[in-house]
Amino acid sequence: MPEPRTRYLNVWDDTVGGRDLLLSLCLSTPLTLGGYLLAPGPAPMPLICGLCGALVGFLANTLLFRPKRRIDTGEEV
Repeated sequence: MPEPRTRYLNVWDDTVGGRDLLLSLCLSTPLTLGGYLLAPGPAPMPLICGLCGALVGFLANTLLFRPKRRIDTGEEV
């Protein structure tokens, strides 16, 4: 049975799946922007909360989306 064809995109010299990229952006953007906009207090807090939202989004994306690359070293065993 043939595998379904997946479209890959080249982003910053890395190959990514289009669907995974879109889902990761849909997850990371609200977390980062939400942390920034909902932060209490004056000047440094929105930046810190936005960065914490970006970190949470990054951690969630690393757990949800596994790498799709295959590395061929040229050595045959």
